Amino acid sequence: MRIVSVFAVGGLALGAAACGEAPSDSNAGGAAADKYTACMVTDVGGIDDKSFNTSAWAGLEAAKAADDKIDIKYVASKAEADYEPNLTQYVNQDCDFILAVGGLMSGATSKIAKANPDQQFGIVDAKLPESNVYPMQFDTAQAAFQAGYLAAGLTKTGVVATYGGEKIPPVTIFMDGFVDGVAHYNKVKGKTVKSIGWDKASQNGSFTNSFVKQDEGKKVSDTLVAQGADIIMPVAGGAGLGTTAAAQASGGKYSAIWVDSDGCESTPNCAALVTTVVKNIKDAVKEAVVTAAKGEKLAHDPGYLGTLANNGVSLAPYHEFDSKVPAELKAEVDKIKADVSSGAIKVTSASQPK
Repeated sequence: MRIVSVFAVGGLALGAAACGEAPSDSNAGGAAADKYTACMVTDVGGIDDKSFNTSAWAGLEAAKAADDKIDIKYVASKAEADYEPNLTQYVNQDCDFILAVGGLMSGATSKIAKANPDQQFGIVDAKLPESNVYPMQFDTAQAAFQAGYLAAGLTKTGVVATYGGEKIPPVTIFMDGFVDGVAHYNKVKGKTVKSIGWDKASQNGSFTNSFVKQDEGKKVSDTLVAQGADIIMPVAGGAGLGTTAAAQASGGKYSAIWVDSDGCESTPNCAALVTTVVKNIKDAVKEAVVTAAKGEKLAHDPGYLGTLANNGVSLAPYHEFDSKVPAELKAEVDKIKADVSSGAIKVTSASQPK
């Protein structure tokens, strides 16, 4: 039986893209039967979201670069109603690897996987009951904890903030880690830095209710800035670009922390970004596709879990903020990575992978 894998990359759905397949980078040589096709279905955001979908597609591109028998293509979902037909069309096209982007696609992926038990599917940021669905999950609370500590150490107003796109686990896990990192800084330093935009205890906070609308991101961040925040971490995909652009235009009044993929490589607002809480989707997807293309089985248990210890999650370099972050604070943030990895610091979230 052929080994096939589908990945649903869950979490942040982002900037809009036209429905359709990406131009194929297929190599002309070799019989079609020798090719291994990796096909990706985006969430409603599209391929060029500067974050989640972009990272997943980069993983397919990296897999193709590593193995020239791999062909890749994608289709963008314009609405949630597109999930099932888009997944189904790739099953019908006999794609060897189907990558579905978006935790919101869990239901559709589960349904299609159950109907096609001989085709292995996969999902990021969720673990479905179907044994032919390979889970790829990330404990982003760990790296977001570092980011919260960092923000608390850099704020000049004594107020930092975070907000989300929608109240779903792949979003709130970042927010939980961030506010706990601020609390840890206060405990260690005897400070009273305030974190707004998310209350971990009640699991309530500020949301754009969109992963696409940049004006909604700006609107939420304007409110947070009005409450004193000078560092904001949007966990809202493309909507968060409204915050980063406004932060850059503010002339230093406030700055931002990006998520998923290094914002200095994926957004035009590097000058306003302190760092990024990275979810290493690219390498996880690449490894899975390359492994499956070799005919090796991708096991449902234990699947993949990205942590600080295995660099599945991390903080990106400080880039243009490097000279603005004191050496002592840098060392403390690095020490947090070591302590979380060793278990000396326990980072918890109701949304952590089970």
